[in-house]
Amino acid sequence: MNKESKTILITGVTGLVGARLVPRLVDAGFDCRALMRGGKDVPAGATAVEADLLDAASLAAVVKDVSAIVHLAAVFRTKDIELIWKSNLEGTRNLIDAAKAHAPGARFLLASTTHVYNKNNPHPGREDDPVDPEHAYPASKVAAEKELRESGLNWSILRFPFVYGDGDKHLETLPEHLIAAKWHPAMRMSTIHHLDIATAIKIALAGTMDGRIVNISDEAPTSLYELCKLVGVTMESSSEPLTDPWYLHSDSSLARSLGFQPAVRTVYQAVQEKLL
Repeated sequence: MNKESKTILITGVTGLVGARLVPRLVDAGFDCRALMRGGKDVPAGATAVEADLLDAASLAAVVKDVSAIVHLAAVFRTKDIELIWKSNLEGTRNLIDAAKAHAPGARFLLASTTHVYNKNNPHPGREDDPVDPEHAYPASKVAAEKELRESGLNWSILRFPFVYGDGDKHLETLPEHLIAAKWHPAMRMSTIHHLDIATAIKIALAGTMDGRIVNISDEAPTSLYELCKLVGVTMESSSEPLTDPWYLHSDSSLARSLGFQPAVRTVYQAVQEKLL
């Protein structure tokens, strides 16, 4: 892709991932068209285009002439199950339909989650494993993935694990959820820093991941006990047997084979280099 002459439409630009991804794509020379609803500030260097994913008619103009779509927008931090499904499935379907009608040659990148894998998977989650998510957010992502794979568009799906860094405070809020859920402290979780999400997206924009579902993660799944300790919280210790040891642990060997190498290889590196 010729970055200087191509326009990318990005959704979810004010979210956890989008707010940190857009400046990196702008710095890399991409012409970023940021889908916004009225009243929100556009990320620096991007061009705001006003539309609503739940208003199908509004999407025609914003997808016109784009060479790629990076679909980050999603709802997950809510107990409103209907809103999760409406936003994540219906919104994605509307964007796919707009692309098919007005930008059929565009490359369509969908951000998804590694939480789609079975809780009792016998190994780290791989892209060809069966999916059976327990909660609405990953279930809606599975449905959105299916819509895209069957769309006839040129697509790629990037499944991200726990995202952190760049001052997003995501890691700092993790302990309260883990402790409330009484998760085993020895469970290991795959992670990815915002810097490396940008790396993966740029590789996908170049076409390397076309027609693929790809797990993106760093090199060191870290125990929940250690993650909590890094932000000053100590989980209750336990030597009880660990059930479902591979849950939240994803296999990213496919991404490595496609040229992805994380610059932030571990959460400990992020701490040492002050990248949290």
